[in-house]
Amino acid sequence: MSTEFPSLRQVVLDCPDARALAEFYRRFLGLHYRPGDEPPADRDWLVLRGSDGVPQIAFQQVPHQPEPTWPDGSRPQMLHLDITVPTIADLDAQHSRALALGARLLRDRSEDPVEPLRVYADPAGHPFCVFVAPS
Repeated sequence: MSTEFPSLRQVVLDCPDARALAEFYRRFLGLHYRPGDEPPADRDWLVLRGSDGVPQIAFQQVPHQPEPTWPDGSRPQMLHLDITVPTIADLDAQHSRALALGARLLRDRSEDPVEPLRVYADPAGHPFCVFVAPS
């Protein structure tokens, strides 16, 4: 049986420390390791899945990953993750969690009346946004 369109399996992030970045996103997003990828497995490719078992994000270890300098530098972000929360209160709660887990705040547009959001860099420097998108 063929299909008309292929399916997107997961987003893969290159990073100098696959375990450290996987742990950041596992803890921040409440994801779970693919069986066999749990610590202390020493791997250069790790996959995180949602509670339904569907792959969400994979991490590929590379010897050197230049950090994006976006929004103010010469190296663009190339790709970023959009993460949503339902309310401003949730945006503020996730802000504290993101910082505690090692993210850096790049832009704060939490006062935007149309689409409140904050832009962060994860511990490897990849930008990601957390914004309010009511369900």
